Amino acid sequence: MVLNKVGIPQGKPTPQVAEELAKSKRFPVMGNIEEKKCLNAKACPLAISHESNRDCLIMNVREPEITSVTDLTDKELTLRWKSIDWKRVKEAVNNLQSRIASAAKNGNWKTVNKLSRLLTRSFYAKLLSVRKVTTNKGSRTPGIDGVIWSSSADKMRAALQLTNKGYRAKPLTRKYIRKKSGKLRPLSIPTMFDRAMQTLHSLVLGAIESAAGDKTSFGFKPYRSTKDAYAYLHLCLSKKVSPEWIVEGDIKACFDEISHNWILDNIPLDKRILKEFLKAGYIEN
Repeated sequence: MVLNKVGIPQGKPTPQVAEELAKSKRFPVMGNIEEKKCLNAKACPLAISHESNRDCLIMNVREPEITSVTDLTDKELTLRWKSIDWKRVKEAVNNLQSRIASAAKNGNWKTVNKLSRLLTRSFYAKLLSVRKVTTNKGSRTPGIDGVIWSSSADKMRAALQLTNKGYRAKPLTRKYIRKKSGKLRPLSIPTMFDRAMQTLHSLVLGAIESAAGDKTSFGFKPYRSTKDAYAYLHLCLSKKVSPEWIVEGDIKACFDEISHNWILDNIPLDKRILKEFLKAGYIEN
């Protein structure tokens, strides 16, 4: 197996950042993206398919060469977070997601499982997950532990600590929001760490759903909106043989009553991690 380095995902840091990085004796926390050429299927357990007359090109992610987050000071963590090349991070994650989607579309679930493990262990995916939960609308709302990741050092430290090993989800904080009808709607808020873990595993689930999910489902999906649903309805109802009646329905307390056993049996995620998400419980605020 031949390894060819294609780049260090640190982009072009500012002169000040470059000077600070040069002074540091530690390895760059970002690791490397490597291209691996596999000469046969046995040497490549992650490949989706192989052709006898050509090699299989794989994009893999190497974890940073740091054994403990305590090895770095806040200043060093900040420098490394600010030096991240997010374009390269997204490309690496998208590459793995595309391969997961392709394997799911072909029904190759053994490969899906292998690639899913690779993605959830990828440092790039962890960085992207932390970035997502710290840039969305709820990023300033803490969970039960009262922790928010506001500084660059906090974010890099979180990415380094994000791991499936020994993971235990904390209870959610339950708050209530008053609806227009006057009724109270419960809102459960996970900790920042649990949100990042959920986001990390949603990268896998989103890739699988894009290939194997319902193509006529438009709710709570990236790159889909109410307008897409309207367009699909128009397509279905504008024909001479279209149905004359539309039935609108709602499942009462769907998320409160849905079977956890069904989810564990049917959702293609790490069962132990998924069970942690489902069984975390909540504490009234």
